[in-house]
Amino acid sequence: MKTATEQEICLHLKECNDNFFPPLVERVSIEEYAKKIENRSITFEAWSESILVGLVAVYMNATTHSAFITNVSILKKYMGLRISTKLTRNCIEYVKQNNFKEIKLEVHKKNVPAIGLYNKNNFIKYDFNGDLDLMKLEIK
Repeated sequence: MKTATEQEICLHLKECNDNFFPPLVERVSIEEYAKKIENRSITFEAWSESILVGLVAVYMNATTHSAFITNVSILKKYMGLRISTKLTRNCIEYVKQNNFKEIKLEVHKKNVPAIGLYNKNNFIKYDFNGDLDLMKLEIK
């Protein structure tokens, strides 16, 4: 948790670019996004030796007691190993332990694997914004 450097996050995101709907580079500057993740989020990481293979990043707003998952990414070669499930559950547990009320996220409506991951972890769709489904998990 929270060990990846900005450069490691950037490299990971570039390698995962095509796994996003649409590709990440079409929505953000990967370099700036990596910097923002490193500086402002809590990260949950999976490593294989010195390679960052999985990353979940969450922003936590202490004022509203609301968290926002900004990134879930796994290198293609490591997909199907339940890494995203484990990292997402670690994130949820961390948010609970810190007494936050909810976790929100946005996911492209065509990203069926991601929606499946979130449904499996009890996130519910509460709204949409264009091609994005807005989902949340209320913490009890």
